[in-house]
Amino acid sequence: MRLDLDRYANDPSAPSGGEFGRDLGLRVAVPAVGWWAVVVGIGLLLMGPLATLGERELAVNEWFVEQRTALLDQLTSWWSTIGNTPIIVGVCLVVVAAVWWRTRQWWYAVVPAIAVATQASVFMLAALVVGRERPDVEALDEAPPTSSFPSGHSGASTALYVTFALMAQRIERTWLRVTVTVILLVLPMLVVYSRLYRGMHHVSDIVVGVLNGLVCTVLAWNYLRRTPRPADEPTTVQSAERAR
Repeated sequence: MRLDLDRYANDPSAPSGGEFGRDLGLRVAVPAVGWWAVVVGIGLLLMGPLATLGERELAVNEWFVEQRTALLDQLTSWWSTIGNTPIIVGVCLVVVAAVWWRTRQWWYAVVPAIAVATQASVFMLAALVVGRERPDVEALDEAPPTSSFPSGHSGASTALYVTFALMAQRIERTWLRVTVTVILLVLPMLVVYSRLYRGMHHVSDIVVGVLNGLVCTVLAWNYLRRTPRPADEPTTVQSAERAR
């Protein structure tokens, strides 16, 4: 599936309710079910034939335990909250509302919400089936009721902030666009580091969690059918510049 950064700018037409529901089902829900099956398959392999990988991964968790300091304990506590459900949901809703108000395009504004909701669905259902235990090291956070695989914090922060980064490509000022994009892409990295440092996940939990976030971001970004712009037709930005 192609990742066209200008697909919503090039075709700003509003979908009908039927078109929205059809595309959401066929282009997000159906592929997400297939992706969920892949995630579950990976998890069951890690619990079965690849169980020895978990033992080798434990060495990574133990290394992070050895690196703990009071300063990093505090910093990672803050960074880890970036991926907490209330923060993810709150930030998502605020940005969706702001983008909707700014663009008057609800079908574009809801893209982050679709990414986060899809990621959460795959994560929770996969965790329920796989049921992997958390690393056998001292955890600095209270373990949530879900299992270790895949990492929900990593997946949620990846889905949300990578989607924001895609939306940020509309910013016209280069320095501001680059700055905002870099900040948005760093945030999930801080979450990933924090979850490993604080003993909450195996490395493979994190890797699959990030992949889950990325896959759901791509599905959400492409959820709505858009008409490609002809090669000889100027983009929306180019048209605006010519009109000045």
